[in-house]
Amino acid sequence: MVTTTVFGLSTGLFINNKFIPAHGGHTLDTINPATGKHLAKVSAAQTEDVDSAVAAAQTAYVACWKRSPPQEKAKLLLRLAELIERDRDDLATLAAVDAGALYADTQYGEIEQSIQQLRYYAGWSDKITGKLLDGRGEGLSFTSREPLGVCAAIVPWNAPLMIAIWKLAPAIAAGNVLIIKTPELAPLCGQKLGELVCEAGFPPGIINIICGLGTIAGHALAEHQGVSKIAFTGSTSVGRSIMRASANSNLKRISLELGGKGPSIVFGDADLENALKWTIRGITLHNGQICAAGSRILVHESIYERFCREFHQRSRDAVYGDPLLPATKKGPIISQAQLQSILKSVEMGARNGGHLLHGGKAIGEGGYFIENTAFMGVDEDSIIARDEIFGPVAAISKFSTEEEAVARANRTIYGLSAAVFTSSIDTAVRVTAAMESGHVTVNAWGMLSADAPFGGYKQSGFGRDGGEEALESWTTVKTVKYSISAST
Repeated sequence: MVTTTVFGLSTGLFINNKFIPAHGGHTLDTINPATGKHLAKVSAAQTEDVDSAVAAAQTAYVACWKRSPPQEKAKLLLRLAELIERDRDDLATLAAVDAGALYADTQYGEIEQSIQQLRYYAGWSDKITGKLLDGRGEGLSFTSREPLGVCAAIVPWNAPLMIAIWKLAPAIAAGNVLIIKTPELAPLCGQKLGELVCEAGFPPGIINIICGLGTIAGHALAEHQGVSKIAFTGSTSVGRSIMRASANSNLKRISLELGGKGPSIVFGDADLENALKWTIRGITLHNGQICAAGSRILVHESIYERFCREFHQRSRDAVYGDPLLPATKKGPIISQAQLQSILKSVEMGARNGGHLLHGGKAIGEGGYFIENTAFMGVDEDSIIARDEIFGPVAAISKFSTEEEAVARANRTIYGLSAAVFTSSIDTAVRVTAAMESGHVTVNAWGMLSADAPFGGYKQSGFGRDGGEEALESWTTVKTVKYSISAST
């Protein structure tokens, strides 16, 4: 059976540098969220296909990759970065039609981040070293950092290329082989990545990319005895299931980047224009379908009314439609199911006493669009203040003191990302130190970079993407001790 093509891409599973159909010919359909119409049919990996991908990776690791010099790994990562940069327009187009991401935002954000990550970790390939230990006169002792072997990454639909590269770059730099399970809702960037991996010259089996349902392909990877590590980005509930699967199989390593309910604290002395700019972007970028979204906005009582008024005026309207068009400022929600989930959360938030500033309704015809939405006077126990909605829904409330703001910001099961807005360095130092969050920005939101680790506290997960710290979860430490006899 021969795999078909869509947008010039093969729709098969990428295993051993070849695109092949799934076992039994299983496929899944994807939808263009901007139109609600059928977009593509791609192969859907089954348990047998996961076995094939693991076998290919194991063979490649033992046959060549384990002994491959670090300079070769660096060269391949740099070549992959060049190819992504060359084809960035195609990748941005795929992200727009597949995931509903704005073309311009993808170019600046997801694709640029991917290129930077690859180049950053290429530089680390020959610098992952151990330590010489003090043998206390008993001989020679040292440690080495070694790869784990066959690893897997399960990536989400909201930034499928970038988060795949967040896993791929350090995994390969550390000497591992990798199986990437792409998201069933947005698999096309992964199909393109498979082509580029092959063109870059990676030997067969080093990087395998399969699409499939999480309940089938993802579950099979999590339970597989031949997989030494799972890196997962997604919901907290699925993260728990992966941990259970690891415990019930081979106790594979796990790193989890999970949900968030990011607070933004706006103090009375903040530059209001700057705070408005970043808090609006923090909840409207990609329709708030970002784990680091600044969905809770805590504003000092001295500027609260003015802030809410300006936030309402500046964020309520946005040109929505085709994410490929330059004039579009708001793309679609990823799916009909996600749209309905957001609308239900908004309805419950209104019932729980929140004052709706604007939005809260589906808009347009033929696609999955929703208005930018904001509540003020939100009770801390309301669903819109407590739960990750994964939509463009801001919950604004006021505070009186610094201590109150910090306590309320930390009153969440999550701890992924936060922001602080103030003109006082003293305030910024105190508050950032007190925040229970893995990533905190001051007078801005986001600010991701390849050299900076990103990950969460509490139920936002553990492990880090980015920076030297990410390499720790893709390697293991070996201690070697030599007994040296005294000369006679």
